[in-house]
Amino acid sequence: MSRYDASLDRLHRLYPKLIDLQLDRLVRLLGALGDPQLRLPPVIHVAGTNGKGSVCAFVRSLAEAAGLRVHVYTSPHLVKFNERIRLAGALVTDEVLAGALDEIEAVNEGNQITVFEAITAAAFLLFARVPADLCVVEVGLGGKFDATNVVRPAACAITSISMDHQDFLGDTLGVIAAEKAGIIKPGVPVVVGAQEPEAMAAILGAAEAAGVPVLLRGRDWEIAATAEGLRFEGLELPPPGLPGVHQAENAAIAMMALRAAGFELVPEVLAAGLRAVEWPARLQRLRGALLGLLPAGSELWLDGAHNPGGAEALAAQLQDWAGPTALVLGMKQAKDVGEVMRILMPHAAQIFAVAEPGQHLALPVEAIVEASGGRAVVGPDVRGALGQIAAPTRVLICGSLYLAGEVLKLDAGDVAA
Repeated sequence: MSRYDASLDRLHRLYPKLIDLQLDRLVRLLGALGDPQLRLPPVIHVAGTNGKGSVCAFVRSLAEAAGLRVHVYTSPHLVKFNERIRLAGALVTDEVLAGALDEIEAVNEGNQITVFEAITAAAFLLFARVPADLCVVEVGLGGKFDATNVVRPAACAITSISMDHQDFLGDTLGVIAAEKAGIIKPGVPVVVGAQEPEAMAAILGAAEAAGVPVLLRGRDWEIAATAEGLRFEGLELPPPGLPGVHQAENAAIAMMALRAAGFELVPEVLAAGLRAVEWPARLQRLRGALLGLLPAGSELWLDGAHNPGGAEALAAQLQDWAGPTALVLGMKQAKDVGEVMRILMPHAAQIFAVAEPGQHLALPVEAIVEASGGRAVVGPDVRGALGQIAAPTRVLICGSLYLAGEVLKLDAGDVAA
């Protein structure tokens, strides 16, 4: 166990509940630390159901293409915990992360605190100490009571909202959208992607109550795919480094958020940032150990889509791809596997149900097969599923970010056969 893993384990024992959407514990801790969240570089705060991590990746890539130093806080991690915190362009080191968590633990003095709250406090503490030009913060869950909602942003962004985490956020799209719109602050502009009418009404209501300017797709900005790439605000731009028809909107939200926060980037910088963007497990093409399990000439892709909104984006991509695609699907418990299946099955040539041994709260394979109406074939794991494919084809592994993390380990050869 690493030093920071030991710290996280001790912190978890202080408050075993993984999720408890309140801010009082964190506000107390941050106050004891001298309120580092108030000493950050300009912050872009990003909420939404799907696409918020991609928007953060676009913001970072675009800003770094302009020569800016960028802090980033995202969650969850896929393979290594350090992925959550990027300091002025570089992932936080084990030593620095362990030191920050030790400091958090000492200042907290044994009071109740969730692990996510402690990690958030550590990120803000480091962000306040390391010079940078911009800070990009992704909401963990919801918005209004999320631990990240203590920042004073220069701009906010809200990506596509769909049904997810109903047990914490509510059981209607409007209620969920209202929770996510809780990041809206008086005087802070908010960029909003395309939404269902119910979600949009909740967002606009929150913005009106706060008296803030709203920058809406279709009214204040638009993005369109072209044969050569993207057309945005009269600019012809290259295709982004993140594949997928849904990434055009995420790229535009990022560009608008940077503008709203006061950063004007020239076309050459926008083009360079779009080309350079990277974000693992978002239609990521795999070329490592797992590809060797497929017949020669096959393609292997990985995506972390895990809810109906993400499935809709994948379905659009499957339609856009030429030729058949086999799905390898593994999901987390409590996710709407039936609705995800309903959306994806019409576009899949084959479906394999999987669960990896190390996959957090993996949904049993039998439940996935049942949700498919018996169409899905038991993997039972990713290697087993890929080994059943006899002819060259395209394969897409999807259904869970936790599954994606295990797949990335397998593809790197980090897990014994």
